[in-house]
Amino acid sequence: MARRIDVTGADGVRLAAWEFGDPAKAGPDPGEAAAPDAPGVLLLHGLMGRASHWASTARRLSARHRAVALDQRGHGRSEKPPEGAFTRDAYVDDAEAALEQLGLGPAVLIGHAMGALTAWQLAAKRPDLVRGLVISDMRASALGGASQREWAEWFTSWPVPFATLADVRKWFGEDDPWVERPNPARGEFYAEVMAESPDGWRPVFDPGQMLRSRETWVHDAHWEELAQVRCPALVVRGLDGELGRAEAQEMVRVLPRGRYAEVADAGHLIHYDQPEAWLAAIEPFLDSLDGE
Repeated sequence: MARRIDVTGADGVRLAAWEFGDPAKAGPDPGEAAAPDAPGVLLLHGLMGRASHWASTARRLSARHRAVALDQRGHGRSEKPPEGAFTRDAYVDDAEAALEQLGLGPAVLIGHAMGALTAWQLAAKRPDLVRGLVISDMRASALGGASQREWAEWFTSWPVPFATLADVRKWFGEDDPWVERPNPARGEFYAEVMAESPDGWRPVFDPGQMLRSRETWVHDAHWEELAQVRCPALVVRGLDGELGRAEAQEMVRVLPRGRYAEVADAGHLIHYDQPEAWLAAIEPFLDSLDGE
């Protein structure tokens, strides 16, 4: 089950948060999630993602944690203001507002890609709100302007509208020039962020807003904020992901209380590519936090 909770983010932007529970593994009564005073977990998706991408992770964690996933501004069911701010500060302030309004803090933040950057920036800014951090496949180094140009070209290559969801799955899982080999999990990931319109299936986000969001981190490195994170932090990389082993291990070294995990046969979308191996990587870390 998933229960929607509305949150007000920075500048009054309306955000949708989703509290997950697994009736098969939850509280004493069928359909109940963990108790309201259970340790909080806030899950932050990556660029173009949405809260529902965390469903399997959140349901698994809900047996012992209050697990909430946030649709970040411009994504999912949250507001997409045409002239809104899509800066690092805006995303961090939104996550901070969500923790406070949901009463989750001090919480564990689990972030993928852009969501991981938001998580560690918030952990550095508000250590009182964050007791643990999971960073999934996000680099601390600057990516550079060429990366932004490649993304702009990639967006224009999408054959939208897609006639069917099967076409979405096939293009992103097989035909996309960025796909090195068939990847059904990638197709499913993108099918989750499409909505039916009168002429076919289109993304629920605006590609221009995604580029604006991305522009706020590709030109800057974020090692300084990483060094300011005082809580225990786990850096997780997929063996075939975007975060290289050397950089991941350097991130662990820079983090005052950093730890490292690696998931085999996984790319950038670790929690979609290898969901059980992903959970096996993060659950011992979460257990260690609960024991502190």
